[in-house]
Amino acid sequence: MFRFICIITFLFLFLVCSIPLFFIEWVVGKFNRHAKDISSLRIVQWAFGVIIRMTGVELTVIGEENVPDEPVLFIGNHRSYFDIVITYARCKRLTGYVSKKEMESFPLLSIWMKYLYCLFLDRENARAGLKTILTAIEYVKNGISICIFPEGTRNDGEELSMLDFKDGAFKIATKTGCAIVPISINNMADMFEAHLPRVKKTHVVIEYGQPIYPDKLDKDTKKHIGNYVKNIIQETINKNAALV
Repeated sequence: MFRFICIITFLFLFLVCSIPLFFIEWVVGKFNRHAKDISSLRIVQWAFGVIIRMTGVELTVIGEENVPDEPVLFIGNHRSYFDIVITYARCKRLTGYVSKKEMESFPLLSIWMKYLYCLFLDRENARAGLKTILTAIEYVKNGISICIFPEGTRNDGEELSMLDFKDGAFKIATKTGCAIVPISINNMADMFEAHLPRVKKTHVVIEYGQPIYPDKLDKDTKKHIGNYVKNIIQETINKNAALV
C-alpha cells in the first residue's frame, strides 16, 4: 500500500509541476517541432523511470536489439496498467500509444499524451475507430512508431491467457509496410492488478520479438496476420513463464 501511495503522490506532483512545462514545450515547438518532440519524450520517460523504481520491479528484458531503428508497430499483450509505463520508458524513438477514448478526459495527463502523439480510440464508434487507425498510419509515414494492445482491453484472465486480437490494428502495418514488433509480457498483473491496491515488488519479463514485415509474408499469413502475431506472443509468454 505504501508503494501505491508514493506512486500516486509522485504522479500528482509531476502533473501539477508540468503546467509550466506545457507552455515551455509549446513555445519550443513553435520554433523546432523535433526538439519539442524529443524533450517531451525524455521528460515523460524520466517520470515513468521514477515510477518503475518506486514499484521495486525486477525487470528482465530480452531481444531489445530486435527493434529496428525505424518507425514500427509495436504489438503487445495487455495485462496491467503498468504495461504502458514499463514499455514506454524503453522507447528509443518517438512512439504514440493507442489508448481508450476515456483517457482523453484525464486532466494534464492527456496533454502529455497528445504531445507524444498518443491516440484515443473510441471502441463503440466504428467510424471514429477507423479515423484513429488512419491517423496512426499517417504518423508511421511521418516517422513515428505506434504501440497498440490489440486485445482491445486489459486482460484480467489467467496469467498466460490472451484475448482475441482486433484486426484493425494491423492495418497500420499492412498499409505502410512498417515492421511489426511483438512485445510479450509476463507476470505484469502480479505487480498490481492481482492484489489491488497494493503494488508488489515482482519479477517481470519482457521480450521483443523479431520484426515482422507484412509484405514478406505469404498471402494467407498476411490475410490472418492478427492470429499470426498473437500466436508468436502466446508461444513467447508460455516459454518465458519459466523465468518468473
